[in-house]
Amino acid sequence: MTAAGESALILPVPEAEAVVGPWRERYDPSARLGVPAHVTVLYPFRPADRLDAEVLGDLAELIAAQPAFDLAFTRGGDFPGVHWLAPSAEGAVRLNALTAAVAARWPEHPPYGGRFEEVVPHLTVAYHDDPGPIAADLAPHLPLAARAGVVRLLVFDGACWVRRADFPLG
Repeated sequence: MTAAGESALILPVPEAEAVVGPWRERYDPSARLGVPAHVTVLYPFRPADRLDAEVLGDLAELIAAQPAFDLAFTRGGDFPGVHWLAPSAEGAVRLNALTAAVAARWPEHPPYGGRFEEVVPHLTVAYHDDPGPIAADLAPHLPLAARAGVVRLLVFDGACWVRRADFPLG
C-alpha cells in the first residue's frame, strides 16, 4: 500500500498511452491515481519531506548527464499476476544504466526497496491473472516506439500521485 509522502522517479512514455491506457485504467490502480504509462527508474525514492533544493539540484545534474535515447517496446512479458511491455535489449541496457546511476547516488534507496535481485525494465500494463486477451490486443501495436527524454519525480499526497518535477535527459 502506498503511503502519503512516498516518491518515485519514472520515465513517462506518453507514446504508449493510446495503446495501453484503456488496459491500465481498468487493471492498474496506479493509473487511477495519476501515474502515466511509464518505466520505473527508482521506487521508492526519498520521502517527500526530504526532497529539498539540494536533492532536486543533484537529480537535475545527474539526469542531464544521461543522454536521451529512442526506445522501442518489442514484446509483452509477465510476472506472476502482472502483464507488461518489454523494451528492446538496447533499451533495457539504457534503462538499467539510468536506474543504476540514480541508485548509485542514493544507495539508501535501492530499486523496489531491494526486493528483487534483478531489476527488469518494463512498462506495466495490467495486474491480471489472465494476460492472454491483453497480450493479444497489444501485439499488433508492437514494436511501440518512444523517446526517453525526461525523468519525472512523483510524490504521493495520500490521494493521488502528483508531479513534483521533470528532469530532462541530456
